Amino acid sequence: MGYIRYSDAQRYEFDDRTIAHLKVVIASKLRREESFPVSWVYPPDQGSGRTTIWVSPTLPIEFYVGSSDVGPMNRHWVQALADTSHGARGLFVMSEAEAEQAYESGEIIE
Repeated sequence: MGYIRYSDAQRYEFDDRTIAHLKVVIASKLRREESFPVSWVYPPDQGSGRTTIWVSPTLPIEFYVGSSDVGPMNRHWVQALADTSHGARGLFVMSEAEAEQAYESGEIIE
């Protein structure tokens, strides 16, 4: 299990594979000097609810991946995350399975 620490404050925990994919998308947007919201929902076993943070190139962000082996990058997942980042609600963290479903249904076009 790893985390994203944003603006030297709160740590937000995600599994290592998710963080690896988020890092690719977030770093790409920050290189272009883009600011954007990132949102995710909590499953019922974590109390439900949603968190949204505003990511800006002017604030520090740290990605910590606890494992050295997160497997190969899934380009469909990266593309799905990137696609959501252009919408009104910003980058929405989805599971790898949700990204694959979006790809198979034609919602993600490469």
